[in-house]
Amino acid sequence: MAWTELGREAQEANRKDRDRLIGVYIGVLAVILAICGMGGGNASKEATLKNIEATNTWSFFQAKNLRRQVLRAQTEELELWLLKEPQMGESARAAVAAKIAANKQQADQLTSDPASREGLDQLWERGKALEVERDLAMRRDPYFDYGQAMLQIAIVLASVALISSGNMLLFVSAFIGLVGTLLTLNGFFLVVRLPLVG
Repeated sequence: MAWTELGREAQEANRKDRDRLIGVYIGVLAVILAICGMGGGNASKEATLKNIEATNTWSFFQAKNLRRQVLRAQTEELELWLLKEPQMGESARAAVAAKIAANKQQADQLTSDPASREGLDQLWERGKALEVERDLAMRRDPYFDYGQAMLQIAIVLASVALISSGNMLLFVSAFIGLVGTLLTLNGFFLVVRLPLVG
């Protein structure tokens, strides 16, 4: 009788140890899930923010380009006018020539303005850089989404294994948890590009 009771106590102690370890494992998965959620939220916000910034930059680019085209058209008209009106007085010719020179200078400044970084050349570079940042954030986001799903499934399976004392569910949970963790890490570092994911 004493041996049977000792055996039960040993089984009860093993079960409690197992339950504690599963509880710690679930806690670790929950922490990784929180980090994954934060990473996914940040990637999603970053993609949205960079898309808005890129859109604004391209709108500004288009407005400046339109202004440059108008200046160029006005300059061409003034140059043709000078050719058509040979009898124009010297003071009028000088005024038109000054306007042509001012238009060309302004068109050049619209094309490239390193001081303000708002010339068309600089806006083009900025728009392209923002698109690269947006695309990078968009590539990261799906890994976090799939990582969250895997981690949540792993937590549920570990919880069921805790209640049912089933070891097979615990192994499946560990595998799915590992996949979720790897997907989360890949969301941050983009070490591997998986087809159909990112």
